[in-house]
Amino acid sequence: MALPSILPYPMPVESNLPANKVAWTPDPRRAVLLIHDMQQYFLDAFNVDESPVVELLANIRKLRVHCADLGIPVVYSAQPGGQNPEQRGLLQDFWGPGIDDGPYQKKFVEEVAPGEHDIVMTKWRYSAFQKTDLLDMMRQRGRDQLMVCGIYAHIGCLLTSCEAFMQDVQPFFIADAVADFSAEKHRMALTYAAERCAVTITTQRLVNELVDSQAATPESAPKIASEFESTPEAAPEADRWPLTQQSVREEVAGLLQEQPSKIADNDNLIMLWGLDSIRIMSLVERWRRSGAAVSFVELAEQPTLADWWKLLSSRLSKTLPNYDYFTV
Repeated sequence: MALPSILPYPMPVESNLPANKVAWTPDPRRAVLLIHDMQQYFLDAFNVDESPVVELLANIRKLRVHCADLGIPVVYSAQPGGQNPEQRGLLQDFWGPGIDDGPYQKKFVEEVAPGEHDIVMTKWRYSAFQKTDLLDMMRQRGRDQLMVCGIYAHIGCLLTSCEAFMQDVQPFFIADAVADFSAEKHRMALTYAAERCAVTITTQRLVNELVDSQAATPESAPKIASEFESTPEAAPEADRWPLTQQSVREEVAGLLQEQPSKIADNDNLIMLWGLDSIRIMSLVERWRRSGAAVSFVELAEQPTLADWWKLLSSRLSKTLPNYDYFTV
């Protein structure tokens, strides 16, 4: 049930790609980059000094750089270590216990580790949409394109692309920024994606099309850049709304899909109510636009309504410094 030992094989190039059934065009204003399961446990199955890993790492690095330049959100999926049988579910039957509870196997490969503004999402099943808030996060930002890279192509990358398609999100399957058990399985994943659910595309062509799309709409550049770097002073008045203790309670309850009265002031919102990093991040963005200078780290360290209101009420008149409010 362990992962196989993967022999080197050549990374596909553009001339190897199957014909796409659709002609979607990537747009920086609509796209999110998903870097799928680039953890040491999965990379250790390869010879990292040979193809396809050499190209895989180089192309993911290139994608991250260009996404940062274009203001495109970057999301990392990561499987947790030390899962119990209930958490592991049917994956246990196919793959055994998975990643252990030590630090080595679950860490991201150093060459493509998350940056300070990247989003890290815990992933529990093949698809990055299952048991996560990925879809909600994309909808909150008005994003309906998902660019998929990472490992393994015919398992999590393909299943995530299929589910994106079924949620009316346009997937872009980056053919030379995914890797697999073999060249045969890699080709199978590309063929299925091109024929059933996605655009298959090379890293360089994707970058070129994103840059061309950005150049065609230069007026959108300030909006894209401000998505991660906006300050309360820069936000339009129409985007601000008054913060009160009750409005904070209602916003949190709305994200949890619970009645506001059910959440006690001193409940731990993370441990007791399951509030995750993506939803906390969305609250940070809303409250920043309302003029409250708070960070992700501050909210995560004291995750109660009472502590949050105390913090928010003390910050409403202050200018936000350059906080690292995304989870890494």
